[in-house]
Amino acid sequence: MPIPAVMQNRLSLPIVASPMFIISTPELVIAECKAGIVGSFPALNARPAEMLDVWLTQIETELAAYKEANPHAKVAPFAVNQICHKTNDRLRHDADVCTRHQVPIIITSLQADPYVIEQAHSYGGIVLHDATNIRHAEKAIECGVDGLILVCAGAGGHAGTLSPLALVSEVRSFFDGPILLSGAIANGASILAAQAMGADMAYMGTRFIATQEANAEPEYKQMLVESAAEDIVYSSLFSGVPANYLKASVAKSGLDPDNLPSADKSTMSFGSGGNTEAKVWRDIWGAGHGTGSIRHIPSMAECIAQLRSEYDAAYEALQGKRF
Repeated sequence: MPIPAVMQNRLSLPIVASPMFIISTPELVIAECKAGIVGSFPALNARPAEMLDVWLTQIETELAAYKEANPHAKVAPFAVNQICHKTNDRLRHDADVCTRHQVPIIITSLQADPYVIEQAHSYGGIVLHDATNIRHAEKAIECGVDGLILVCAGAGGHAGTLSPLALVSEVRSFFDGPILLSGAIANGASILAAQAMGADMAYMGTRFIATQEANAEPEYKQMLVESAAEDIVYSSLFSGVPANYLKASVAKSGLDPDNLPSADKSTMSFGSGGNTEAKVWRDIWGAGHGTGSIRHIPSMAECIAQLRSEYDAAYEALQGKRF
């Protein structure tokens, strides 16, 4: 399946940067798009709600100016993530703001909301929906989404448990639309591997936290550099939904990351830190299994250049290994 038309000839690599709570701001999105990958942010990061219009105007203005000054550069489109759940009382407002700005790509999470999809399609936008299993993928397709983001084992933050080898293969058997793959993708070789599996693009987050433009604490970025896959813990304690976190940040909060209790959903609210004063995402830091590939904290442009070099090297190496 080809990459969606809105992205064709506008990418330096087949990557959509995942929208990360707190981390993804206009500065990061703009840097991602200038580097030739789709930048994104959760609408809920713009607070209060009126800031969403301000953020979108800033992103559009700066990208247009950059493109005018660099007519031959590949400047990627951007995306806004909508949390489609009854607890999000901003959803209609945010969808309407995105419609006024004609945001080219909408990413829906939790549910494939018909109103959000209808609004995006009204001006020619596309909707990508994240799913962790076959049932969620099928329901999203029935609602009319344009593409799927398969969030597999090893993804940072809220992640599924299925192997990407299994989930991509099963979804591809009944869906010929765009598939983005998430889960431990943090170097150029893994981007190529995602395509070899049947996905069209990589969906990456953890690698971009450790960049200069990301809105993350310096300690968070350094912790990613110093961590490996074994330093990640998968737990439902902090948000009520299973997610991957850096063990060192959990230990810093006063808990033993190797002996965490399950979440008591009846007594906790989103954003609580279990039995500590720590808060998820602010103090308990999300990360995926790909953190072992992170060795420094470059600018976004430098990061994408490195990924491109790794991608090309992996492609060349593969040619010599074909049977």
